[in-house]
Amino acid sequence: MSSSELPDAAGEALQEVPASVERLQQLITAQYESLPRQLKRIASYMSQQSDRVMVDRVSDIARQCEVHPSAIVRFSQRFGFKGFSEMQALFRDAYTDKATPVQNYQQRIRRMIANRSQKASSGELARECINGTRSGLDRLAEEFDEAEFDKAVELLAEADNIYVVGVRRSFAVAHYLVYSLQHTNKRVHLVSGLGGGYREQMRSVREGDLVVAISFSPYGKETQQCVRIAQHHKADTLIVTDSQVAPLAKHASALLLVNEGSTFAFRSLSATLSLCQALFIAVAYRLELKVEEISEPGGPEDDEPDDDLD
Repeated sequence: MSSSELPDAAGEALQEVPASVERLQQLITAQYESLPRQLKRIASYMSQQSDRVMVDRVSDIARQCEVHPSAIVRFSQRFGFKGFSEMQALFRDAYTDKATPVQNYQQRIRRMIANRSQKASSGELARECINGTRSGLDRLAEEFDEAEFDKAVELLAEADNIYVVGVRRSFAVAHYLVYSLQHTNKRVHLVSGLGGGYREQMRSVREGDLVVAISFSPYGKETQQCVRIAQHHKADTLIVTDSQVAPLAKHASALLLVNEGSTFAFRSLSATLSLCQALFIAVAYRLELKVEEISEPGGPEDDEPDDDLD
């Protein structure tokens, strides 16, 4: 991609309108570091919530990005559009034929919230949660990057030591991935930061090791610190996050993107857990493990049936 195809850091707009959403996303990723702070927020939204752009209003996006609606217009013009409506039309053209469950889900949620005279039953709320989770899984399947996944499996299989870090809502995923990979013969470490000791737990990371960092918006500073330490010691990094312009994405040796479905601002973890389970299975296959080798370490429960990672 030549420099003549891109707006410069001073804010020059593109001369040609991007022909596809994919092209627009490429341009956003290439120009992300040169964007002003407010436009960076919008760029992150466009990357993480591309399925919602076709149905969201300018005011919706502005509220989510905590910017003035005029910033959305400036962002659109920066990338060659006359205004937001023209950019939104690009997304609508791209997604009209797909009519993904995510779009239908967003519309249903909006109608439910707007219609306050109708009280939702517990069962209806449960179905919304299930549909939100399903939408995340559908999007993961649709946007799955097989080449990056293969690269991630290779890194996991070849690493001398594997360090896994995730904070807050990502911690459960990190713990599950460590638990799964411990059923192989790999040396796997959970960077829990107990007592604030992230730096201390990362002290032994070396070249030839792999740090798996799981982080979603608003992105944990502790996870970013661990990735910086990994880079300092020349270790590889497998990043699981929600956007190509996320803070950790540019540091990735392999990058896996997951955008979870959500219900009333509560995001699911099902798609991320599914991806991590797939990673374990692919690594076990890559290492040619026998079924009987995928079991708990030696101990008093050796004679009990294996739990099959349930």
